Amino acid sequence: MAPVVIDTNVVLDLFVFNDPACADLHEALQQARLRWLASDGMHEELRRVLDYPHIARRLGDGGAAPVLERFVHMSHRVDEAPKAPYTCRDADDQRFIDLAVAHQALLLSKDALVLALAKRLARVGVKACTPRDLVLENAA
Repeated sequence: MAPVVIDTNVVLDLFVFNDPACADLHEALQQARLRWLASDGMHEELRRVLDYPHIARRLGDGGAAPVLERFVHMSHRVDEAPKAPYTCRDADDQRFIDLAVAHQALLLSKDALVLALAKRLARVGVKACTPRDLVLENAA
């Protein structure tokens, strides 16, 4: 099972927006082909983002609870990772980079600042890409 770190925007695409670009990712997680690694800080960030008014409007009657339950159920909790050798200009995204580097995990993100580090992250064994890029790569 390959380790994967998934940033909050991709989690929203998976569980709130049902983005078709994440369908293969969702299937891989359900079939345990990927082992989703997440820290308490990532869970807390998701909880906070789900309270944003433009996100909360998209949630069903259960509010954020079903999304958070799916996050807990499908991810594997790990400790926060030490600082990686590369720093993201968006401090909120650093924890995802740190965790991916610490576990040599695939890093799925749509954030331009994270993806801008892809070549540098590759030097330390981390592939950073979007879910759509992952699907295209697997189809090739």
